[in-house]
Amino acid sequence: MRVLVLSNDDVRAALTPAACLGAMAEVLAAHARGEAYMPLRSIMRPPGAAGLMGLMPAWRGDGVGGRGTDTAAATFALKAICLMRENPARGLDAHQGTVTLFDGETGRPFAILDASAITAVRTAAVSALATRELARADARTLAVVGAGVQATSHIEALIPVREFEDVRVYAPTAEHVQAVIDRAPVPVAAAASAEEAVRGADVVVTVTSAREPVIRRDWLAPGAHVNAVGASTPTTRELDVETVAAAAFFADSREALRHEAGEYLLAVEQGAISGEDHVRAELGEVVAGLRPGRADDGELTLFRSLGIAVEDLAAAEVAVAQARRLGRGTEVEL
Repeated sequence: MRVLVLSNDDVRAALTPAACLGAMAEVLAAHARGEAYMPLRSIMRPPGAAGLMGLMPAWRGDGVGGRGTDTAAATFALKAICLMRENPARGLDAHQGTVTLFDGETGRPFAILDASAITAVRTAAVSALATRELARADARTLAVVGAGVQATSHIEALIPVREFEDVRVYAPTAEHVQAVIDRAPVPVAAAASAEEAVRGADVVVTVTSAREPVIRRDWLAPGAHVNAVGASTPTTRELDVETVAAAAFFADSREALRHEAGEYLLAVEQGAISGEDHVRAELGEVVAGLRPGRADDGELTLFRSLGIAVEDLAAAEVAVAQARRLGRGTEVEL
């Protein structure tokens, strides 16, 4: 059988932020309607290992978008990803792995893609979708806390969604911040602290591996929107309990929240929120018109992104369809 292999460069050439945003809107709405399926990801943390491995399977049925715009065939997908926290010091992305697409009728694999690129682009596209749906229309100031791969991807993805006039980045390592500034498609200012970056910002993005909060409730302006993206394990958190309790809370998956979101779990444990009653909607429910989004311009909104398998499936389908149009990738006999 012939399988298309897409490298990191191939994926980034084929998967634009705008195309990925559209795919995320489509697949999350499909998931909200019950037209796409995925179990909770499984995580393996061997004692003494340098990192962990996650397995993320998903399926989307016939007639529900799929494979870019080429066909509506059913598709299985599996992302196998290793998270290696020391990789940035080696000049490597912390996320390493593959996304494999399988024909939904025969089960034959037809594409293998670099998962690091898929993860970077689709994660930022989901935050851009959340910003489009939940941030105030007049949002003009963007703050990014964290300066890894996702910081650059988020700036690229969010700029087309709102007319940001002021973009600020903070991270404790000045060289990492400068790298984001150098790669950004718009002028970016380096903030002296996370508080300086966040105060007065209309949209805040956290993309860190923090174990303790990197932003505080009293730093957030009325009507701000927060995309909490990093630190996606039960023992890590980027937000304080007060922020979780005060915000209109949205997520990509309620099931993932219950098992993986450290700030949500701590807020439940401390009695600051009532659990899932505090979650206004999954993002896909908002996109599909099944649940409400922001209530008014003064409301603090929070989207807790955990990254789910249907997102990888949809991003990979779009990347494959466009790569074939561009003549990118390598066909191999498997």
